[in-house]
Amino acid sequence: MWEWYAKHTNRNLSLGSLHDVIEGADVFIGLSRGGVLKREDVQKMAPHPIVFCMANPTPEILPEEIEDIAAVIATGRSDYPNQINNVLCFPGIFRGALDCRATTINEEMKLAAAQAIASVIPDKALNKLYIIPSVFNQDVVKLIRDSVIKAAVQTGVARRNPKEYGKA
Repeated sequence: MWEWYAKHTNRNLSLGSLHDVIEGADVFIGLSRGGVLKREDVQKMAPHPIVFCMANPTPEILPEEIEDIAAVIATGRSDYPNQINNVLCFPGIFRGALDCRATTINEEMKLAAAQAIASVIPDKALNKLYIIPSVFNQDVVKLIRDSVIKAAVQTGVARRNPKEYGKA
């Protein structure tokens, strides 16, 4: 999978270290280890870059080091804004799959969950410190559940439709 990803995301066949290849990049998505990204690296990126430094507990770079450079910063940590964490999707996905007795959780259901999460924050509320809802947002589970059920029904993996049983 790593080779496929590299082949499809490195169209210029750039070689070298992170510090060599980051120049001009619009987005950095770090899923590696803490401290590998430096302020100088972010300064070499395109203007107003998006930086997702997801290593946990120590991100690739601490948000306060680049908050004046990056347009958006996200981490996997709950003590910073924009915590990206898969815990946000699981209660709703599982509730939806269980409620419709899905035979599997397919890609359409996962995509429906992602779209539901994205729909929680109204456009007028979006800002660099608020691109994803909190794991404590009360609307998230129900929106994901309903979207997952709809996708399961549409793709034929639901063994029952909760709307038919008055539980929707």
